[in-house]
Amino acid sequence: MNRVPSALITGLFAACASIASGQTPPSPEEILSAWLTSPHANSQSEAFRHWDTEGEIPGNCAVCHSTTGVVDYLASFPTIAGVIDHPVPIGTTVECAACHNPGADALREVLFPSGQTIAMADGSAICTVCHQGRTSADTVAAALGGRAEDEVSADIAFINIHYAAAASTQLGSVVRGGFEYAGQDYAGAFAHVEGLNTCVSCHDAHETKVELSACTSCHQGVSDFRAIRTTPTDVLGTGDISSGIAIVIDDLHARLEAAIMAYASGVGSAPIIYADHAYPYFFNDLNADGAVTEGEAAYPNRYQSWTPRLLRAAYNYQFVSKDRGAFAHNPHYAMQLLIDSITDLAEVAPVDVTGLVRP
Repeated sequence: MNRVPSALITGLFAACASIASGQTPPSPEEILSAWLTSPHANSQSEAFRHWDTEGEIPGNCAVCHSTTGVVDYLASFPTIAGVIDHPVPIGTTVECAACHNPGADALREVLFPSGQTIAMADGSAICTVCHQGRTSADTVAAALGGRAEDEVSADIAFINIHYAAAASTQLGSVVRGGFEYAGQDYAGAFAHVEGLNTCVSCHDAHETKVELSACTSCHQGVSDFRAIRTTPTDVLGTGDISSGIAIVIDDLHARLEAAIMAYASGVGSAPIIYADHAYPYFFNDLNADGAVTEGEAAYPNRYQSWTPRLLRAAYNYQFVSKDRGAFAHNPHYAMQLLIDSITDLAEVAPVDVTGLVRP
């Protein structure tokens, strides 16, 4: 059962007071109902139950997986993004006090894993604290050092962006969330239309969902977010410039997965598979059938035949995988990362890049 925060009514009225002038604020009951349906309130989810056995949440997880952790984090400006220096008790979700506390109210700048400190507009700063991922291009570059591009090294391990890193996608090259290849230019912050440029101008602040009606005044006739097209460029070289940009990104994502598999089997001589819901996501394809079969998506079978070239591509594959809204948050940045990763693998593996046009 969800635990309703003891400070709920205070938090609800504080939230109502923040509603833009001229709008009818939701009632406390409506806010509570919306929050209870959100992932932030799901006390039975792995995001809040992972540490039940330990009885406490470590400081490198507590900031985003407990109300206590984020309040402590916001009490002073951090030196490491998303980390506090002490564990906190289990038993909270993302409750009212997580977003309605003095530190959150005063928050105007957010530290990212790349070391960049970014000034954030009202309505985005508190969201960005957790929805930024845990790594950056710098993390990948530091792990690879000066190793030869296609040399397998036991010292290389998969680097995971973590989950729902929407802010790193949206800010693009400003915070270097994806791995950016040398010699290429990358999209910066994705600027939407006036009035839809903060997290809460698109996402309901308590339910977290996006209403399609917020988009259809511009994207008329659209009945699905994924049908929205944000570039006239024929990215796939098929002659089709009408498909939603989400479809294009899905296609590139699938091509990158195929390219990763082709490279690993050919250059690396160790077949690889990807399992979306099993850590650490990339595993040895023991029977080389290109599919996840029973027993393969297990930690002891994790992929360990990494080369620098393969790790960079796998990192970008995961970066796009874990932001399912990348097509809305920053579609050009996502496509650039995918195409550059495919192209880099194609330098040494049998990967077809015919027709691809980098936006």
